Amino acid sequence: QVRIVESGGDLVQPGGSLRLSCTASGVTASGYDMDWNRQAPGKQREFVAFITNGNRTGYADSVKGRFAVSRDNTKNTVYLQMNNLKFDDTGVYYCSARAYPGAQVYWGQGTQVTVSS
Repeated sequence: QVRIVESGGDLVQPGGSLRLSCTASGVTASGYDMDWNRQAPGKQREFVAFITNGNRTGYADSVKGRFAVSRDNTKNTVYLQMNNLKFDDTGVYYCSARAYPGAQVYWGQGTQVTVSS
């Protein structure tokens, strides 16, 4: 059974940093493309960043230069380093995994990030 678990969400002041973790079980994460998405209150879920099984990365324009996605295949874990956080970064951050484009997507339960002064 595939399980995706996010962690690391917290309350942080504007300009602060957080590192989110996404750990997969039931799959070998190194073979999967992993995405980070987020959902702010009252808004639709939106793409944040991805890392492919070949370690190619991509980011939404709103987070470029501030967020960095990486993976540690020895821990079956993907990270999202978030720096210079802004109020608009508030939301529930979700990690997802898929073996290849168009394959079944496995989602985690999300972790809450709140940016507030």
